[in-house]
Amino acid sequence: MLQHNLKNFVYQSSTEEKQNKTPKEGLDQNTIEKLMQSLAKQSMREKAPSLEELESILQGEIKESSTEQTQTESDSVPQSDDTKSITKYLMEHGYLKDEKNWLAKKGFFAIGNQILRDLLNQLKPGEFGLHETKSIGVGTTILDTTKKFELGGDLKLLNVSSSLLNTIQRLSKQAKSLEFPLDLDVDDYEEYETTEDVSAAIVYCIDLSSTMKSSLDSSGMSRIEAAKRALWSLYVLNNRFFPNDSISIVGFASMASLIDPLDIPFLKTYDANDEFLHYTNYQAAFRLAKKILQRTSAKNKRIVMITDGQPSACFVDNDSQKESILSEKPYSNFYVPNDSLLSKIRSERNLKIDQNLGTQVYLCYRYKKVDPKVDERTVSEAKKCIRENIQIDSIVVSEEMELLEYVQQMEKALQGKTYHINQNNMDRVLVIDYLYNTKKILGSKN
Repeated sequence: MLQHNLKNFVYQSSTEEKQNKTPKEGLDQNTIEKLMQSLAKQSMREKAPSLEELESILQGEIKESSTEQTQTESDSVPQSDDTKSITKYLMEHGYLKDEKNWLAKKGFFAIGNQILRDLLNQLKPGEFGLHETKSIGVGTTILDTTKKFELGGDLKLLNVSSSLLNTIQRLSKQAKSLEFPLDLDVDDYEEYETTEDVSAAIVYCIDLSSTMKSSLDSSGMSRIEAAKRALWSLYVLNNRFFPNDSISIVGFASMASLIDPLDIPFLKTYDANDEFLHYTNYQAAFRLAKKILQRTSAKNKRIVMITDGQPSACFVDNDSQKESILSEKPYSNFYVPNDSLLSKIRSERNLKIDQNLGTQVYLCYRYKKVDPKVDERTVSEAKKCIRENIQIDSIVVSEEMELLEYVQQMEKALQGKTYHINQNNMDRVLVIDYLYNTKKILGSKN
């Protein structure tokens, strides 16, 4: 198996980062990095602070930083006479914007680069690489290694120097004198091997149901925070090193929404105050993800679902489906969000729920069990994705064995993979999985 040089990969990431992130004036690099770390924590809180509240927090970071520096170094830091000096400074330099989701594109990537750099530094060489296959062909990237030239091959890939050396060695072994032009034999020819950059389109579906705000370990990090951190680093990795691939984010609970990647840090779970949006509808996630992937020509199409709960909702697309449910359960609950709630969600969360996915939602929560109708609609929707050559994998962030068993059975039917992980390892698992499923090597017969 051919391997990435992980140390070089991290080193290149770090040096490029420094070139792009050095501020023109004012704050030094160490202070900027500390402020970015603080912004990352504040943006991922269940209730992110306003710009005014953020100013007070950043002022505290500046004062703490100043006590650790010499007086000369402290003089370069903007003073706090103006209570909005830090946020204004960061706005002027493109890190923040005067909006509810106040993290600007530059700030998003500055923080994302930090998260990704820390993550890659934790990975050991050999933990990820490129899959080697037996298939032969011409890829899009030329490697340093060569193989015997095959008739019908592309002459543009011919390694002239190695081919000439092979001819000279052959003639020398035959005790023949070298005469020009050289008498080349087809067996002397060598060509460069190639790697094919297989374009990938991945939709990560993040569960926004109410239980995702809980935590099961001593770190204090919630499941939703761990998922956001993982998706943040993945998006930056994709943007910097695999720009030909595409990553989309879908947030789902009772219904699903396409997420602007820059809003990843500000994602929040639904709760009981959001009517019935806090249920879990796998079908909504699959349906929207399929809709997104149908618009791409990528060779590899995947859905990766991050969830901590069994499905408790599904769509009811016609009267026949509704009557079938009512015939078995006359007191079933059906839900359609009203316009005022949709407007509230759009205003408070910057999310637009996709109502074109289904007309009504059937709600049925069963303790540690999945309603048969919900299961039927969920698996049916997933199989529609499989028929369109879309792979579905799942990441379970829960200690509930019933959930793990349900997802494993579902993935077995879909021939997908299930990861059962602690949320603290989510970013590591997702990045390694992404790298393993992005490229392949076209090997030689030798």
